[in-house]
Amino acid sequence: MAAAEDQVRASSVMHVRCPQRLQEEVFRQVLEQCAELSPTVQALPPSAALVELKGALRYHGGDARRLGEVLRVRTLSRLGTDVRVGIGPTVTVAATASGQLDGPGGVLVVERDQVLDWLGPLPVEALHGIGPRQAAALREYGVHCVGLLATIPPATVQRLLGGRAGRIAADRACGIDPRPVAPRALPASTSVRHTFAQHTLDGAIVRGALLDLVVRLGLRLRERGQVARGMTLALRFAGGTAWEKTRRLPAASAHEDDLRTMAYRLIDAAGLQRGRLTGLVLKGEDLVGADQVAEQISLDRAREDRLVAEAVSDRIRRKFGPGAIGPAATFRHAS
Repeated sequence: MAAAEDQVRASSVMHVRCPQRLQEEVFRQVLEQCAELSPTVQALPPSAALVELKGALRYHGGDARRLGEVLRVRTLSRLGTDVRVGIGPTVTVAATASGQLDGPGGVLVVERDQVLDWLGPLPVEALHGIGPRQAAALREYGVHCVGLLATIPPATVQRLLGGRAGRIAADRACGIDPRPVAPRALPASTSVRHTFAQHTLDGAIVRGALLDLVVRLGLRLRERGQVARGMTLALRFAGGTAWEKTRRLPAASAHEDDLRTMAYRLIDAAGLQRGRLTGLVLKGEDLVGADQVAEQISLDRAREDRLVAEAVSDRIRRKFGPGAIGPAATFRHAS
């Protein structure tokens, strides 16, 4: 029994690092695979998660490395996605470990009695939580590795990096990190996307495609009985570059009027001129049930008429299909 307790204390935090630019739907499924191992999962959008293993080690009766390998096998076989898994006694050690793995996936376990020896030789920028500017400040002072950072008096580190940041960096270099894994689910969201058949510079075509996404997003939200509190627009350009921006809606909504207004503000903020677009992604963020949000009575008769027309359009789409009716601009390709 004592040996089991020692094992639980030795390595109890798992940091799961997914491939960059992973689709949100797949990321959610990775979180579900983590939840099959432990009920305590903290989502770290857009592509990482923390898992508390204390209870999982007792329940599954295996060691930490085996649980990490189980997770990798499941994400590979079920989702086609490999993950890098770092396991250690603290969040910092686990996250640093996952960042040291080469290739698309792998498992690295750092036991409590190995922490200082393992962290010591690493470059300071490898320590989780140390950003490029902090690393540059430390290197300018002659601190190139985590082991050296751990030997410097905390007061000196505070002078270099600032009060709070210096205290945190000094502690983490010594393997000290009291933060618990706090259960946190990924906020509900849903997205719709459009891929252009050819790279396009035509603003009218782009706006028509964006309007079509607004209609599809609004219909999906209303069918689910949900409203969005925010919206994200992502643009994909020829050459592989991308642009993305998120804004909060003035009021939670699933109505095309409100979604269209925000979508146009987002694309205007992109300042498109000669950028050749290959695709658009429109995402409704921070979704909640429509019954949880009070809808104010509008005194705008024109808006009320549009909402009535929207409800009629929804009935037509349910009967004849989603493409049976829509704004004229979305049918430019048919002319």
